[in-house]
Amino acid sequence: MSQAYLFACVLAALLPASSAFARAPIALPLAPERAAAVDAAVQAEMQKEQVVGMAIGIIEKGQLTYLKGYGLADREKNMPVTTETMFRWASCTKPIAAIAALQLAEKGQLDLDADVRKYVPEFPDKGVVITSRKILCHQSGIVHYNNGKVIRTKRQYSAPHPFSDPVVSLDNFKDSPLLFKPGEKVSYSSFAYLLLSAVVERAGKGKFADQVKERIANPLGLTTLQPDYQWVNIANRAAGYALKDGKVVPGTNTDQSWKWGGGAYISTIGDFAGFAEGLINGKLVNKETEARMWEPQKTNDGKTTDRGLGFELRIKDGQLIQVFHDGKQEKTRTDFVIYPRKNNSVVVMTNSEWVNPYTFSTLIYTTLSKP
Repeated sequence: MSQAYLFACVLAALLPASSAFARAPIALPLAPERAAAVDAAVQAEMQKEQVVGMAIGIIEKGQLTYLKGYGLADREKNMPVTTETMFRWASCTKPIAAIAALQLAEKGQLDLDADVRKYVPEFPDKGVVITSRKILCHQSGIVHYNNGKVIRTKRQYSAPHPFSDPVVSLDNFKDSPLLFKPGEKVSYSSFAYLLLSAVVERAGKGKFADQVKERIANPLGLTTLQPDYQWVNIANRAAGYALKDGKVVPGTNTDQSWKWGGGAYISTIGDFAGFAEGLINGKLVNKETEARMWEPQKTNDGKTTDRGLGFELRIKDGQLIQVFHDGKQEKTRTDFVIYPRKNNSVVVMTNSEWVNPYTFSTLIYTTLSKP
């Protein structure tokens, strides 16, 4: 073990815990040789896949051990990715919405098996009961972006940013027909999680963003986690890139904040990792809720799925091997993978839209597992 490594460990132990590092201090950083192996593996794969920019976080035995940025956050401005770069979470926002809902259920403020119209009567009656539980495990029957007919409610709005209210944002899909009766099968839906955001807002008697801040961000010390409002000047936003005809080009940059719990949040890699660390260490929900949250849900006919409540699951030989979620959106691809049996996690954020971040999280975990 090198003297530099020992010095870093001692220094981390002696430094006072400041609010800036409250989310998940690196108390025991990766040994230099392990960090170098991770860097080499990530950089080689980035070059192979023409990745513009990427950030990673590593958690081992419940402790954050590594944060690193690679490449460029903005190629045109030659701005490097650092641990302060802000990446969109995309669909990795859904676990945030799930936690917010499950916290309310713990308090008796939200009945997961009640009709969502109990809380949001503005959502049209579809002739069947849609529950928060069915939304959480993607069995609601609500349409996604392109797997069925999407009908948008057309009306005039007086507010400058009307979709900053999740109930109003339901206009983006609420008149669309269901794909199937709730519980019949699994069908992924970001629109359904937008509806869940409205349910959380009503059941929790407060703005969705405020509830997330008070019950998730603040307890974990996530100081940069926030809605990605396009009209707000958020420093250090990463630019996005697309791959067209083999050439890397700047991507589009439209407002995604109307998606709310379906994919509207942004933060640094540190806060992304801090959320995973909070999940691993049981800081957000109690043990009973966690067990239900990470339990494979069943369809109405009793078929076991690979979905928990807000999370995807990998089961092997009856054992829970991975809890994870990924995100795909313009300007970003994201992924966090939790290995609950070892309390380990790898999180990845990139601004290169063609990249599969799970490739990198698996590569990193494999590299760390080598003797």
